[in-house]
Amino acid sequence: MTETLSVLDARKLILHCQRLNSRNSFGRGMNATLAAIEHLGYVQLDTLSVVQRAHLHTLWNRVVGFRPEHIDKLQKQGKVFEHWSHALAILPMRDYRFSLPMMNRIASGEVHWFPKNKKQTEKVLQRIRSEGLLSSSNFDDKKTSNAMWARSPSKAALEQLFIEGELMVPYRNKFQKVYDLRERVLPAGVDTSAPSEEEWCRHLFRSFLRAHGLGQLKEMSYLKKGMGAAMSKTAQQMEEDDLIVKLSVGGRDYYCEPKLLELLHTTLPRSSLRILSPFDNAIIQRKRISALFDFDFQIECYVKKENRVYGYFCLPILHRNKLVGRIDAKADKKTGVLHLFHLQLEGAVRDTNVLLTALQGELKRFATFNGCDELQLHRYSGNGRKPTWS
Repeated sequence: MTETLSVLDARKLILHCQRLNSRNSFGRGMNATLAAIEHLGYVQLDTLSVVQRAHLHTLWNRVVGFRPEHIDKLQKQGKVFEHWSHALAILPMRDYRFSLPMMNRIASGEVHWFPKNKKQTEKVLQRIRSEGLLSSSNFDDKKTSNAMWARSPSKAALEQLFIEGELMVPYRNKFQKVYDLRERVLPAGVDTSAPSEEEWCRHLFRSFLRAHGLGQLKEMSYLKKGMGAAMSKTAQQMEEDDLIVKLSVGGRDYYCEPKLLELLHTTLPRSSLRILSPFDNAIIQRKRISALFDFDFQIECYVKKENRVYGYFCLPILHRNKLVGRIDAKADKKTGVLHLFHLQLEGAVRDTNVLLTALQGELKRFATFNGCDELQLHRYSGNGRKPTWS
């Protein structure tokens, strides 16, 4: 039997499971950072640094006393690793074996970014075997095209070997990957047995529902090829074993672990406000956010300027249980100014004064996190007068 859940209760469940209801749920410091990554299942890495990079921003919103160096230390200690989730991400080392299906497919000939150049990859691999740690800057060849995603032959080989799992990234140097052989990076005792298809599907269920509260099959296997039939079969078995239940939210079917429904008895703090990264785990699947939060969001940095609706790098604003607006922002660390090029509130927002007061306090925290001590609001679209912040 399918239980019906209101959209507001679905949001409550999601926000509790995403730990956006409190910054204290993981504790403090580096252990809390590791606990957050393990709970979320991954944190997306992105090269854009208009404000603090996505992985840092995502963790800052959830961990008291978070510091960027936590990631470096955890990576060097072998407690997290870099690989592909739906995109490049930091993953818990305890889940390493669940990256093996993708590594093995790529190693067997599946094309990920570009066709493999076997001669070039062997040449690069041999250098790392003999010389040790190397980054792309240690190779002299140049890219042969000016296309956005073009790579030099050596960098393409490094990335190919990385996605195959032959190379790992024990740390980064000024955000540039440093590579070494898997056997010299992978900690002793890590399970390297490839999961069966059923094990992998159950892992996708457990990790998604733990972090998101409820989910559809297509959401739990997001950007993972050819998983539909296996996920459906696993869902049927897990439902028969009472490990998951089916919920109806707004006429759409979702799955949930029964124990998670107890979180619905816990209230969300009325003062809660977060400025989210556009790559935050909570909002990364746009169709899901549209359905459950009635919020249309697309990051527009890859959209031509003349076609942008909201701005280059908009940060969604979460207030209580609603996504209430977005800020096109940029941190200028040289001048110490956090530029708010455009603050845009949704048309249905009420209690604008309450929202803006909470937002001002959070923006000051966010400015400090970005190495800034001044706010400069350039444009405002919303009810009431333009706020005067500094």
